[in-house]
Amino acid sequence: MAEHNQLGEKGEEMAVKFLQNLGYKLVATNWRERKYEIDIVAIDQEEIVFVEVKTRSTDVFGNPEEAVTLKKQKHLIDGADFYIQENEIDLGCRFDVVSIILNANRKDIKHIKNAFYPEA
Repeated sequence: MAEHNQLGEKGEEMAVKFLQNLGYKLVATNWRERKYEIDIVAIDQEEIVFVEVKTRSTDVFGNPEEAVTLKKQKHLIDGADFYIQENEIDLGCRFDVVSIILNANRKDIKHIKNAFYPEA
Protein backbone atom coordinates (compact mmCIF):
# COMPACT_ATOMS: atom_id res chain seq x y z
CA MET A 1 0.00 0.00 0.00
CA ALA A 2 1.27 3.46 -0.84
CA GLU A 3 2.56 5.54 2.05
CA HIS A 4 -0.07 8.26 1.55
CA ASN A 5 -2.83 5.61 1.70
CA GLN A 6 -1.44 4.29 4.98
CA LEU A 7 -1.34 7.84 6.36
CA GLY A 8 -4.95 8.35 5.28
CA GLU A 9 -6.07 5.13 6.96
CA LYS A 10 -4.30 6.07 10.20
CA GLY A 11 -5.93 9.48 10.07
CA GLU A 12 -9.39 7.99 9.59
CA GLU A 13 -8.85 5.62 12.52
CA MET A 14 -7.79 8.57 14.68
CA ALA A 15 -10.81 10.58 13.56
CA VAL A 16 -13.22 7.74 14.41
CA LYS A 17 -11.78 7.42 17.94
CA PHE A 18 -11.79 11.20 18.37
CA LEU A 19 -15.45 11.49 17.37
CA GLN A 20 -16.49 8.51 19.49
CA ASN A 21 -14.80 10.15 22.48
CA LEU A 22 -17.02 13.18 21.81
CA GLY A 23 -20.07 10.93 22.00
CA TYR A 24 -20.76 10.46 18.29
CA LYS A 25 -22.40 7.16 17.38
CA LEU A 26 -20.58 5.62 14.43
CA VAL A 27 -22.86 4.50 11.59
CA ALA A 28 -20.40 3.79 8.75
CA THR A 29 -16.80 4.28 7.71
CA ASN A 30 -15.54 4.45 4.16
CA TRP A 31 -19.07 4.28 2.79
CA ARG A 32 -19.07 3.85 -0.96
CA GLU A 33 -21.95 3.63 -3.37
CA ARG A 34 -21.84 4.26 -7.09
CA LYS A 35 -19.60 7.29 -7.55
CA TYR A 36 -19.92 8.51 -3.96
CA GLU A 37 -17.58 8.07 -1.00
CA ILE A 38 -17.97 9.35 2.55
CA ASP A 39 -15.21 8.83 5.11
CA ILE A 40 -17.39 8.73 8.23
CA VAL A 41 -21.13 8.74 8.82
CA ALA A 42 -22.15 9.28 12.43
CA ILE A 43 -24.98 10.43 14.63
CA ASP A 44 -24.43 13.40 16.94
CA GLN A 45 -27.51 13.90 19.11
CA GLU A 46 -30.34 14.48 16.61
CA GLU A 47 -28.21 14.97 13.49
CA ILE A 48 -26.63 12.69 10.96
CA VAL A 49 -23.10 13.92 10.37
CA PHE A 50 -21.10 13.33 7.21
CA VAL A 51 -17.41 13.71 7.99
CA GLU A 52 -14.56 14.27 5.57
CA VAL A 53 -11.15 13.37 7.00
CA LYS A 54 -8.02 14.99 5.61
CA THR A 55 -4.64 13.80 6.86
CA ARG A 56 -1.26 15.21 5.95
CA SER A 57 2.23 14.65 7.31
CA THR A 58 2.96 18.38 7.27
CA ASP A 59 1.24 21.72 6.80
CA VAL A 60 3.99 23.11 4.57
CA PHE A 61 1.57 23.32 1.65
CA GLY A 62 -1.40 24.45 3.76
CA ASN A 63 -3.71 22.98 6.35
CA PRO A 64 -5.32 19.64 5.47
CA GLU A 65 -8.85 21.06 5.62
CA GLU A 66 -7.99 23.40 2.75
CA ALA A 67 -8.11 20.34 0.48
CA VAL A 68 -11.89 20.20 0.92
CA THR A 69 -12.53 22.34 -2.13
CA LEU A 70 -15.91 23.57 -3.35
CA LYS A 71 -15.92 20.73 -5.90
CA LYS A 72 -15.24 18.19 -3.12
CA GLN A 73 -17.95 19.77 -0.95
CA LYS A 74 -20.50 19.45 -3.77
CA HIS A 75 -19.57 15.81 -4.28
CA LEU A 76 -19.95 15.13 -0.53
CA ILE A 77 -23.31 16.90 -0.45
CA ASP A 78 -24.53 14.84 -3.42
CA GLY A 79 -23.29 11.65 -1.74
CA ALA A 80 -24.99 12.56 1.53
CA ASP A 81 -28.24 13.24 -0.31
CA PHE A 82 -28.01 9.82 -1.94
CA TYR A 83 -27.21 8.19 1.45
CA ILE A 84 -30.16 9.93 3.16
CA GLN A 85 -32.61 8.89 0.45
CA GLU A 86 -31.34 5.30 0.22
CA ASN A 87 -31.52 4.82 3.99
CA GLU A 88 -34.69 6.88 4.53
CA ILE A 89 -32.99 9.05 7.16
CA ASP A 90 -35.27 11.52 8.93
CA LEU A 91 -32.74 13.60 10.88
CA GLY A 92 -31.12 16.96 10.50
CA CYS A 93 -27.83 16.76 8.67
CA ARG A 94 -24.48 18.49 8.81
CA PHE A 95 -21.01 18.30 7.29
CA ASP A 96 -17.90 18.23 9.46
CA VAL A 97 -14.24 18.06 8.56
CA VAL A 98 -11.56 16.43 10.68
CA SER A 99 -8.15 17.80 9.78
CA ILE A 100 -5.09 15.85 10.95
CA ILE A 101 -1.37 16.48 10.79
CA LEU A 102 0.43 13.28 11.67
CA ASN A 103 4.14 12.53 11.66
CA ALA A 104 6.82 11.27 14.04
CA ASN A 105 6.93 14.60 15.89
CA ARG A 106 3.37 15.81 15.64
CA LYS A 107 -0.18 14.57 16.06
CA ASP A 108 -2.69 17.43 15.68
CA ILE A 109 -6.42 16.93 15.23
CA LYS A 110 -8.78 19.75 14.37
CA HIS A 111 -12.53 19.15 14.26
CA ILE A 112 -14.51 21.65 12.22
CA LYS A 113 -18.23 21.34 12.91
CA ASN A 114 -20.54 22.66 10.19
CA ALA A 115 -17.52 23.04 7.93
CA PHE A 116 -19.78 23.78 4.96
CA TYR A 117 -23.45 23.84 4.03
CA PRO A 118 -25.49 22.69 1.06
CA GLU A 119 -26.58 25.58 -1.14
CA ALA A 120 -30.24 26.44 -0.74
